[in-house]
Amino acid sequence: MKRILVAAMAIAVTGAAVCGNAGAAGFDPFSMSLKVSRTQSKSMLSEDASGEPCQFGELGSPVGLIEVVERALCHNPKTRYAWANAKMQAAVVGVRTSAYLPTVSASLAVGKQRNKTDYAAPWSGLDSDTSPVVRSGNLKMSWVLSDFGLRSANLDQARAMLEGANATHDSMLQAAFVEAAQAYFNTLTALASLDAKLEAEKAARESFLATEAKYKAGVGGLTDQLQASTAYSQAKLERVVAEGELKNAQGSLAIAMGLEVNRPFVLARPAETLPDTAFVKPIEELIVDARRYHPALTAAQADVKAAEASVSATKAEGRPTISLTGEIARNDQLGQPPAVGLSNTDISSTSGSIGIQLNIPLFEGFGRTYRVRTAQSQVEAKQADYARVEQDVLLELWKNYQLLNAETEGLSTTEELVKNARKSFAVARGRYKAGVGNIVELLNVQSALAKAEQQRIQTVSNWQSARLKVAASVGRIGMWAISGLTGSPKP
Repeated sequence: MKRILVAAMAIAVTGAAVCGNAGAAGFDPFSMSLKVSRTQSKSMLSEDASGEPCQFGELGSPVGLIEVVERALCHNPKTRYAWANAKMQAAVVGVRTSAYLPTVSASLAVGKQRNKTDYAAPWSGLDSDTSPVVRSGNLKMSWVLSDFGLRSANLDQARAMLEGANATHDSMLQAAFVEAAQAYFNTLTALASLDAKLEAEKAARESFLATEAKYKAGVGGLTDQLQASTAYSQAKLERVVAEGELKNAQGSLAIAMGLEVNRPFVLARPAETLPDTAFVKPIEELIVDARRYHPALTAAQADVKAAEASVSATKAEGRPTISLTGEIARNDQLGQPPAVGLSNTDISSTSGSIGIQLNIPLFEGFGRTYRVRTAQSQVEAKQADYARVEQDVLLELWKNYQLLNAETEGLSTTEELVKNARKSFAVARGRYKAGVGNIVELLNVQSALAKAEQQRIQTVSNWQSARLKVAASVGRIGMWAISGLTGSPKP
């Protein structure tokens, strides 16, 4: 009995210790933690001196695009959720793997009884009043030897779901990457727009002062002064609107970086050179790459695999299972009379069994048939969903590819447009000051210059965003896409 009790206690204590270590030290006998990323940013971010990414000091001054993206990847709730889901699916794989191992359970019980028996005369001499101590312990083991594919199908399903969760994590990281970059470019665009509005306001003010001076000198009309004043007021109003748009863009960027919405910061002034587009291949090659690498398609394909494994598991649930079972038990009754009239003694009993158990489902009311049909329908649904995702991915790639081509052509066009508008404005202003031009001509050219500056700013921002979106549409965006890039060209 002592041996059994000691063995059972050892198993119980060991199990409790393992469970405790699982929570405290991350006990992972199947190394499931290696199946997912160690951090939520995966391999997109480099580690610091402590060996951990996502360790930030004070906010940079000025803040560049790389810092914006790094902070966004580490603080985006969607990436954290996807990472947690991947870790959960890895744990599910561990659960399904553990089904191949035996299960062992132990139980111990100690109790005190009181057994009092009173007999009527003439048998009153047989009366008894005992208080035996009862101790019992047992150790059970069960090991499924064969379930005709059930555990294998469940494990395949869990692995497919883990593959899909990891792919979804990749997809969320790439989406967060592009969103952070877009917020950065939007802020730069708003900043450049404000600069352009300030220049336009300055030009409008100079035109207004020129008309005012002519009017006071008696060589200009009141109409010219009023038109110039109206244009000047309109320029100031547009500058005020631009200031508000800049604050909104800065708030959005601060939230993307995981900062307080009102946190002030200064963005790095961009370089004049644009990043290369060497990664942009012909559209046919990009389509092939997207089908191969895009994480959304990988996740959708994994869902199909998981659904197919679910069909196999549902079918296997209706098959027999063969298990090896064993049990050792010991029962002690201390101070128990073996029979009426005999003195109290200790009674001990030991039992043990080992055998093969066969469970055969015979009839389930046709429920299995319809559960299999349900699982097969899920496969069809997941296959259709994969086709939808593929269409969405390829259409998004096509749109971004065409947008990048259009914006690339627009870069040179807007550059020429701004150059010509500036020359026209200089000529018109000179003509007006010389008295050979009129105010309508000057204001029209002034308005055309402001519009050209705005178009150039927006085109550069759109080109930057389209470039990153093409890389994301293929599913291979990374820090390489923004290395050495600080922003959009200054107007």
